[in-house]
Amino acid sequence: MTPRTPPGPTPHAPCCGPGSRAASREPAALAPPPLPGPGPRAGSDDGLVRLEGGSFWMGSDDPEGFASDGEGPVRRVTLKPFAIEATAVTNAGFAAFVAHTGYVTEAQRFGWSYVFGPHLPEKFARGLRAVPGVPWWVAVPGARWDRPLGERSSLSGRDGHPVVHVSWHDAAAYAAWAGRALPTEAQWEFAARGGGERQTFPWGDRLEPRGRHRCNVFQGRFPERDTAADGFAGTCRVDAFTPNAYGLHNVCGNVWEWTADWFCPTWHADDRHETRVDPTGPRGNDIPVDPAGNRRRVQKGGSYLCHRSYCNRYRLGARTGNVPDSSTTNAGFRCVRHGG
Repeated sequence: MTPRTPPGPTPHAPCCGPGSRAASREPAALAPPPLPGPGPRAGSDDGLVRLEGGSFWMGSDDPEGFASDGEGPVRRVTLKPFAIEATAVTNAGFAAFVAHTGYVTEAQRFGWSYVFGPHLPEKFARGLRAVPGVPWWVAVPGARWDRPLGERSSLSGRDGHPVVHVSWHDAAAYAAWAGRALPTEAQWEFAARGGGERQTFPWGDRLEPRGRHRCNVFQGRFPERDTAADGFAGTCRVDAFTPNAYGLHNVCGNVWEWTADWFCPTWHADDRHETRVDPTGPRGNDIPVDPAGNRRRVQKGGSYLCHRSYCNRYRLGARTGNVPDSSTTNAGFRCVRHGG
């Protein structure tokens, strides 16, 4: 498949993700990949944390946040019991899915995916074109889940890292095979908060309490210099750092995580049309379409590229949206099982 020049960046999330590939599709790639049937371990409790549900304060009114993303207002939300994976899905887990189903990701079908350019070895970066307006994003031919930096890269030593270069459609396909689902935005945030109320992070309101790194985000001067002071340039293992009070790892930083909800910055601010019990976001004609004609899915948690000076969306109440066919080196997912 011939690599194609990507369209422009996502205006509200320039470091989170570069936006849609829709303008560069071939007709054969228009339809999303089909969902596979349940796999041999569908229904397993492996890796799941059961939560009894309950009520919590969702969202953020942080003055350093992004009101245009629809972080607020903070609202009281109630959830039924569910179970959620303690970690993001790993490369090893996704490899088992591919081996069993023969699944082909959207990055493979397109023939390229987005990579954070400053992390590319010089020999990999020669001749590649950056995304206009956000030159740290590069469309790399051959970049895919098992070749994260392009054709000449591999997953050597990274079995326990989160799978990346997976679109929303790819994540949904894995979840169906695993007998699970993608979490709603409310389920994700409830679990990520670990029982805390209105705090910025699972451990409190300071990013680095007592100078300790508690998550994998960007240190240095974004995007030119990544000091990796937390020990990682790029992704880390899915079980790195201390888990939250519910036993979930890396809900802040490392990789953005896809959720089931459609992205709308204004939906939950209007009590007339959103329930506060097991909310699922807008549906049907209520899903907004951006100027490029795209609808977006909610992503939560931030990534190793988030930095307070530019994009502090590693906060629990923060959110962003990206189109379901987009894939990058800083986005993955974890699954839930409804009903616990």
